[in-house]
Amino acid sequence: MKMITKTTFLSGAVLALITTLPTLTTAADIDPTVAARQMIMKTLKDGMGPLGGMAKGAVAFDADAAQIALQSMIEASAKAVTAFETNATDPKSEALPAIWENWDDFVAKSEDLDFALEAWDVSSLESLQAGMGNVGAACGACHKTYRIKK
Repeated sequence: MKMITKTTFLSGAVLALITTLPTLTTAADIDPTVAARQMIMKTLKDGMGPLGGMAKGAVAFDADAAQIALQSMIEASAKAVTAFETNATDPKSEALPAIWENWDDFVAKSEDLDFALEAWDVSSLESLQAGMGNVGAACGACHKTYRIKK
């Protein structure tokens, strides 16, 4: 009985290692500049999730949570241009080469997002909803031009 238990345990441990190993190596394999850019984009997405949920009524409005989400987006957006200055590529990147080919336009679109975020009043549900379109349009303008289509 002990032999079966040890074998079962070892088999489970090996299976766990085999299924986890690709995840561990994937994170290490990505270009660090690309990884930093992706973290900025993830922060923007993570901030937009609860704000979008509040705007749609799927999540109860919470002014404090909305302000925290917005602040994280403002901070991330402020880092975007600097993060994209180096033309680093990676198979896992969704950034198109057009970013560096049309750098001034990319910077302008990024600044449009900065402006929309800074101007966004999320202190009430109504003002959150009113500003959602401007922020969404700023995100979409850049993604439409400079992100690989999924």
